[in-house]
Amino acid sequence: MSQGASDHHPEPAGSNRPRLQLHVPEPPARPGAIPDFAAHAIPPAGATPRPDPTTPAGEMRDLAYGLIRVLDGGAAVGPWAPALSAETLRRMLRAMALTRAFDDRMFRAQRQGKTSFYMKSRGEEAVAVAAAFALDDADMLFPSYRQQGLLIARGHPMVEMMNQIYSNRADRLMGRQLPVMYSVKEKGFFSISGNLTTQYPQAVGWAMASAARRDTRIAAAWCGEGSTAEGDFHSACTFAAVYRAPVVLNVVNNQWAISSFSGFAGGEATTFAARGLGYGLAALRVDGNDALAVYAATQWAAERARANHGATLIELFTYRAEGHSTSDDPSAYRSADEAVQWPLGDPIRRLADHLIALGEWDAERQTAMDLDLAEQVRLAQKEAEKNGVLGHGLDQPLESMFEGVFADMPWHLAEQQAQMLAEWRAAGLPDQVRRPRNDGLEGHGAGDGQ
Repeated sequence: MSQGASDHHPEPAGSNRPRLQLHVPEPPARPGAIPDFAAHAIPPAGATPRPDPTTPAGEMRDLAYGLIRVLDGGAAVGPWAPALSAETLRRMLRAMALTRAFDDRMFRAQRQGKTSFYMKSRGEEAVAVAAAFALDDADMLFPSYRQQGLLIARGHPMVEMMNQIYSNRADRLMGRQLPVMYSVKEKGFFSISGNLTTQYPQAVGWAMASAARRDTRIAAAWCGEGSTAEGDFHSACTFAAVYRAPVVLNVVNNQWAISSFSGFAGGEATTFAARGLGYGLAALRVDGNDALAVYAATQWAAERARANHGATLIELFTYRAEGHSTSDDPSAYRSADEAVQWPLGDPIRRLADHLIALGEWDAERQTAMDLDLAEQVRLAQKEAEKNGVLGHGLDQPLESMFEGVFADMPWHLAEQQAQMLAEWRAAGLPDQVRRPRNDGLEGHGAGDGQ
């Protein structure tokens, strides 16, 4: 019999070989420790060159290891600084602030027992909102579960988002999705999946189909840095590179998964943007808390895709300021001071400072806007809760759980549906009234993001 790899083999006599040692990544600071981000090289804003979007990927290696930055205090500097009007910047700021206000109220709703689950995007608002402003409204979005800013920026009514979070009778997904896992076809927002990185091959496939049809629309996808360890990520990158799919692949490196830091996904050894180099993809590493840098990089990648020069992998270097979700307690695994010490600051504050420096904004208008947005979110919540909150009755007919998958229900599902209804009635429970599919969805336009 052959011996297994774990069987003990004595060292040869006189051997002086060093003992092997397994490396286990450790975050920069555990609870109670002083956070130290000195290991992160932060180049000056404006220092990173901007190549032409048609440049071959092999000639842009340094962009995967640097950091594209535009905002330097209140100034926008360097070749990546986009030429945006003050009105566009104010709309972007408003959408980011509205996303934060929405998050704060839905977080409180979860703590009040009105929904089972919520995920905030505090500190990452620029990742979604600035990208949405850089893309065309017709482009297809394949998000993960922390890009609610995409819907806010595209003007999707907050009431409908809340209906889905509450799984109430006006939930367009009929209670079939976890809260925050939206699906909005008319906004080009693909159904969010709880299975990590499934959206990557879906986005690449959609982009390939768009090119095969000679269409003009491109796709964009988002995943967390930990999700790059999933097989779907690598399959998607292979297809994107081979077929030059018109897609923008975003990796949101917010430093933490649920309780493990980015080193466990390979972030110690190299950058996440560098993963694109091995596939022959253009790769950019971007300050994810700099809304203008995110906008500029997304616009560059979109232009490259539309010119048939293929996909771009963008690492958005940012920080998750709060817990992974309402089910998470970040104080159990990271320093309480990390969010304050994060060297790239707060994305909303940075964009506001830029507008103030331009003479197009001031602290008084910022305060007034925040109060107005908080009131808009409150009114939207009040409207949504007219349709119910989680746990207040069965909002969808039982038999509907078998519907919506097949155009014609197959016999085995029809048999299961009939058996379930028979057992329901045998228990003496009343039949439910089937409501129209879109009951409660019309006329709820409060809180548009633009």
